[in-house]
Amino acid sequence: MIDSRGFTRRSVSRRSFGRALGLGAGATAVSLAGAGLQRPQTATAAPTAPAAAPGAPTSTFTSAFPQVKQIRAGLLDVGYAELGPAHGPVVVCLHGWPYDIHSYVDVAPLLAEEGYRVIVPYLRGHGTTRFLSERTFRNAQQSALALDLIALMDALHIDKAVLAGFDWGSRTAGIVAALWPERCKALVSAGGYLVTDRRANLEPLGARVEYAWWYQYYFSTERGRLAMEDKTLRHDLTRLVWDTVSPTWDFDDATFERTAAAFDNPDYAAVVIHNYRWRLGLADGERRYDALEKRLAARPLIEVPALTLDAERDPFTPAGNGSSYRDRFTGPYEHRTLPGIGHNLPQEAPTAFARAVVDVDHF
Repeated sequence: MIDSRGFTRRSVSRRSFGRALGLGAGATAVSLAGAGLQRPQTATAAPTAPAAAPGAPTSTFTSAFPQVKQIRAGLLDVGYAELGPAHGPVVVCLHGWPYDIHSYVDVAPLLAEEGYRVIVPYLRGHGTTRFLSERTFRNAQQSALALDLIALMDALHIDKAVLAGFDWGSRTAGIVAALWPERCKALVSAGGYLVTDRRANLEPLGARVEYAWWYQYYFSTERGRLAMEDKTLRHDLTRLVWDTVSPTWDFDDATFERTAAAFDNPDYAAVVIHNYRWRLGLADGERRYDALEKRLAARPLIEVPALTLDAERDPFTPAGNGSSYRDRFTGPYEHRTLPGIGHNLPQEAPTAFARAVVDVDHF
């Protein structure tokens, strides 16, 4: 079948998502075809895309992934969910902080229904992902996480994939797209170009922006580190972040608790604290990543097809409808803004996120 832009679309059967996920008849799911989201006519415009069509739910609130698998990859034993046909084109979906694989619990079945093999890994320090050695430094600098993704793709014999993410996941996917474009077929990046510029991070920002980043500064203190190591304090802190960065998302306690279980990983506090301290220049990385960080400091271009998403109610969304990072994307490109959506974009607007993946794959 040829779509309106002349791309050939794969033909797939319309299986029920309940069967695809192994869920009961009471599970709710929405297909891309039924959501009423139309493909944009061009790949270069910057429209404001609806988070979901009128009458379509923002989230399908699927109960859980049917199974979490484990595989040794690089420095880690990685836990990951997998949906869709084993030989379908691959999409890797990457979560952020303070989130886990369930940010994609509704996105993954939508993409599986389109014929994609969907891989959703726990990042280092999260869920069932573990370091193989107790002696490995619990490093969370950006290049280390990017190499985790490369190692996972190698372990799963995935040569090339569409990479999609938000928060830490957007940064990780964007780095792979920039430094190893041969491994990235296309990119969906919520928040745009998020490669960390440590030198720029030394400069103060506007008061409202600094206010949104309060937890970064908290984590630079010993009080912040101790809070992350204390289960009760960690629970309350991460729940506060959910509430404040997704002000319009009507999630229930069970939805948060399902994800909060991933924070009980024994390396969680160390990984999170190092990530934010490293970004602010308050913690060192490892020398073995110096060459990669030097390349990233130059803000490398992303040449693969890319679609950037901005959530209107996300306090970290920069002003300008993507203009501040537009020059970093030199291949086929589109930008979309999702009105009324907060930071946890794929879980708040799964239909729009899944549509972005399908669309960028046809740029």
